[in-house]
Amino acid sequence: MKITQVRSAIGHSWRMRATLAAIGLRNHQASVVQQDSASLRGQLKKVRHLVQVTPVEE
Repeated sequence: MKITQVRSAIGHSWRMRATLAAIGLRNHQASVVQQDSASLRGQLKKVRHLVQVTPVEE
């Protein structure tokens, strides 16, 4: 999965900022490619309004 941060974490709770950091997103408009897993889906559910998820063929 390609995960792109589309909105800033400024003004959001420390938990959401920590979740973005755990996913690997450090700043606005950053992108990372992560392996799909249940824990990743749970993290994405918490910050779904801040990120955009795109499937990637490997």
